[in-house]
Amino acid sequence: MPNRNYLFYALTNSVCSKCLVKVEAKIIFQDDCVYLVKHCATHGREEVLIADDIEYYKKSLEFIKPGDMPMRFNTPIKYGCPYDCGLCPDHEQHSCLTLIEVTDKCNLSCPICYADSGVEEFSDNSHQPRKHRSLQHIESMIDAVVENEGEPQIVQLSGGEPTIHPEFFQILDIVKSKPIKHLMINTNGVRIANDKAFTQRLSQYMPGIEIYLQFDSFEAKALQELRGVDLRDIREKAIAQLNKYNISTTLVVTVKKGLNDGEIGKIIEYGLQQKCVRGVTFQPIQIAGRLSGFNSKTDRYTLTEVRRSILEQSPYFKPEDILPVPCHPDCLAMGYALKVNGKVIPLTGLVNPEAFVEMMPNSVLYEQNEELKSKIFELFSTSHSPASAATSLKQLLCCLPMVNVPAALNYSNIFRVMIVQFLDPFNFDVRSVKRSCIHIVHPDGRIIPFDTFNMFYREGSAGYDLVNNRN
Repeated sequence: MPNRNYLFYALTNSVCSKCLVKVEAKIIFQDDCVYLVKHCATHGREEVLIADDIEYYKKSLEFIKPGDMPMRFNTPIKYGCPYDCGLCPDHEQHSCLTLIEVTDKCNLSCPICYADSGVEEFSDNSHQPRKHRSLQHIESMIDAVVENEGEPQIVQLSGGEPTIHPEFFQILDIVKSKPIKHLMINTNGVRIANDKAFTQRLSQYMPGIEIYLQFDSFEAKALQELRGVDLRDIREKAIAQLNKYNISTTLVVTVKKGLNDGEIGKIIEYGLQQKCVRGVTFQPIQIAGRLSGFNSKTDRYTLTEVRRSILEQSPYFKPEDILPVPCHPDCLAMGYALKVNGKVIPLTGLVNPEAFVEMMPNSVLYEQNEELKSKIFELFSTSHSPASAATSLKQLLCCLPMVNVPAALNYSNIFRVMIVQFLDPFNFDVRSVKRSCIHIVHPDGRIIPFDTFNMFYREGSAGYDLVNNRN
């Protein structure tokens, strides 16, 4: 009897990309790739590439660890995932990072925008007027995160463009008054580049803040396609201002296959040369919001493809250095390194994988964990005995003097490369989304996974009526 031309690996649930109704889905291995195969009674069969590296995909499942629960749940289980978001008691992971959208307005109208923000008065999808949220409303959203997390690890101000909010610094004051460990500001950098007084005032909120700076490409063509305008001069000016005040910055690259995926190594190299940059995050395009000219079959770029591009284009990282993040290993991968005088010494691969899973907190920002930070820095102590070190660590220690390692290592010496792949109606996997740890605050205070928010809970999204008609 003939064999099937694929290996059936696992069964899960997904949604039909057209009607967003939950459907059964198979995970199969075929032609060295991993596919999600699903069938909708109305719209038929659908096959989606979810990884081009079978071994890494299987390995990611070895990095699963018990999730951390929030201090409270916000919604009951009624219809099942993904229709009960809020967080419901069936969600497996707390909020490692929580976004708060302080405005719907923006100073750009990017052809690609998950939030459908823009300079126009009305939203394209919901046809509602774009507006800034009030301080009272924003504080209530911040308080919702604190009530869920106690001491939230990371809160990210987003939008729209948060820096154009007329009460932006009052928002920062509110955040600073709360027990929040780390604040990120998600920005396109336009105001930072053009308003020196703004950036100088922003620097007064250090430490504990980080700029999450949109940085997609060095090429005008790619920037025009993704952002609708050539932002090269803006990026240069913004980085100059951030370097001037040494404001911790992560470069955030929205990656589209065939457009800017060839620049991954160049962007890492650029980040290493900037005083303010603490790392680079690569985010393959999520099919959500406004998405002009995107073909899901040809333009989709998976986490494993991004990882391979990092390994091929950057000389600093080996496969063992870029590993799944235990809190959500399907969708997050990270490599940590020591940055010294523009050079990189990878750290992640020095840790035994089993110890890595046990030691890593359920977090996407490891350096905020004091216990872990002390363990990492202990590895580089000049008093470390060769007899007590692993072979790879011995080799590393003998090379450290060549790069003039400072006596006191701190946050500015850490460099992280991260891959964040969000789920959308095509690659959606209920098994995976239950472990999502990057969440967003709904205007009514519910805490919702970023993936499902953009599919079902954002006004104007494709599944908004489906969820709201049920509730």
